Amino acid sequence: MTQDNLPAPGAPDIEIARAAKMDPILPLAEKRLSVPPEALAPYGHFKAKVSLDYINSVKDRKDGKLVLVTAITPTPAGEGKTTTSVGVTDGFNQIGVNAMVCLREPSLGPCFGMKGGAAGGGRAQVIPMEDINLHFNGDFHAITSAHSLLAAMIDNHIYWGNEQDIDPRRVAFRRVVDMNDRALRNIVIGLGGPANGVPRENGFDITVASEIMAILCLANDIADLQDRLSKIIIGRRRDKTPVTAGDIGADGAMAVLLKDALQPNLVQTIEHNPAFIHGGPFANIAHGCNSVMATKTALKLADVVVTEAGFGADLGAEKFLDIKCRQSGLWPDAVVLVATVRALKMQGGVAKGDLGDANPGAVEKGSVNLKRHITNLKKYGLNPVVAINHFIHDTDEEVAVIKKLGEELGVKVVLSKHWAEGGKGAVDLATAVKEELDKDKAEGKFIYSDDAPLAKKIETVAKEIYGAGGISLSKAAENSLKEFEKLGFGHVPVCIAKTQYSFSTDPTNLGAPSGHTLEVREARLSAGAGFVVAVCGDIMTMPGLPKKPAALEIGLGPDGQIVGLA
Repeated sequence: MTQDNLPAPGAPDIEIARAAKMDPILPLAEKRLSVPPEALAPYGHFKAKVSLDYINSVKDRKDGKLVLVTAITPTPAGEGKTTTSVGVTDGFNQIGVNAMVCLREPSLGPCFGMKGGAAGGGRAQVIPMEDINLHFNGDFHAITSAHSLLAAMIDNHIYWGNEQDIDPRRVAFRRVVDMNDRALRNIVIGLGGPANGVPRENGFDITVASEIMAILCLANDIADLQDRLSKIIIGRRRDKTPVTAGDIGADGAMAVLLKDALQPNLVQTIEHNPAFIHGGPFANIAHGCNSVMATKTALKLADVVVTEAGFGADLGAEKFLDIKCRQSGLWPDAVVLVATVRALKMQGGVAKGDLGDANPGAVEKGSVNLKRHITNLKKYGLNPVVAINHFIHDTDEEVAVIKKLGEELGVKVVLSKHWAEGGKGAVDLATAVKEELDKDKAEGKFIYSDDAPLAKKIETVAKEIYGAGGISLSKAAENSLKEFEKLGFGHVPVCIAKTQYSFSTDPTNLGAPSGHTLEVREARLSAGAGFVVAVCGDIMTMPGLPKKPAALEIGLGPDGQIVGLA
């Protein structure tokens, strides 16, 4: 269903979202997904959580088809991956396919920082946009609280006799807050004398980088959630053996705080198509996908489910496939690879201020980035459909360059105008993806085996996906990987934490660099989430605000409505 009363394309996203008429969520869920009202916990008229009991009751239903949306390497020009995910979902419904979308929840840090919200854009949005971008249904607050509880219980355990003989110098568990705050990256706690604990160094990460966030998004049910929480390694004893959250008895209370947060959130697109928005793990320090529970539940309720992976395909799709799919048993039936003419021109060396000028040569030069991503996805047995997210200044000559590349590589390239036209503008894209879904499903394959050594797994991702010539492990990282293997975690997948702006660790190295070295400065074990993080280059787990943060433009208008949120 389209909405003809919306402001013209180009109006601020918040104005378009606010003008959209929303359907009450309970009747929408019953009509579109056959979910009865008693299975939902309403959060107002237009948001609801799906109960865990109902999710368990539909587990034996046949699955629908899964479509993964990923993108080329991100640039300041924007690729519109979330917008395309929403647009193709609306496009599917336009051609009579019962489809819904599964997305991550936005973090408050980026909303008030540089990136802005994550509810789509133009006429391809999920709504209520303001609620989704701000607090939503309290999931991130619950994760922050569970994380803070564990942090407090660690210091409390040390204070009251330290039964586990925790070495305060080797406590590895940091604190979190869902805001960009560089001043909190490194702090000293426990000052003020014996009554206030043991002085030691600590610090804050952003909530989306919390292992608890990753755990929530990988858990299959409440029992699995608590089991994973109990395995979080919080530090070392004086004999250097690991101490877990379960060892100090924190996992039960943490699970209680997360019980409601584990339930997927149901909202709708502007065109009244159902959407699950649930979880939001950092897309480089973690796997960057919405929750396994949301994705699996959606597959029981709709014929086609569209989901997205974070950042470009090298970071996002690789983690979706090698971490989320490996742990959950999911595998996409089709893949959409989002590109824009603007972003490819930037990959070809054009400055952001000159992107409005026609430049087919720069598009061709920058298309090496698109080609690398296509080639990478084929290594998993996936043949993507390339979606050109259309901007008004794109020329036919520039689009033709991308379509020619698609012909050379044997992939479909479709121009999609969902941002300006909603689902109608994505009909061609949805039709092309449906043709892929109607084919026999290709057998998927991971790029490394479970039993490969951890260092070899990192090297494989570096060479096969990033085009690196090899890896360089710091002595600390090398020792950590060996320790993790001795502890019995050699079988887990690896999660590469690096800049999203390049295949290399240098964010200015655009295009498709090859032969570079992936420098791994640190390795961290996320035992509860079930992966090892390889921290590369200058990547940080607590972002800072830019010189002119988005927060400067956000406020309340005279009528009490929010202004400036994007």
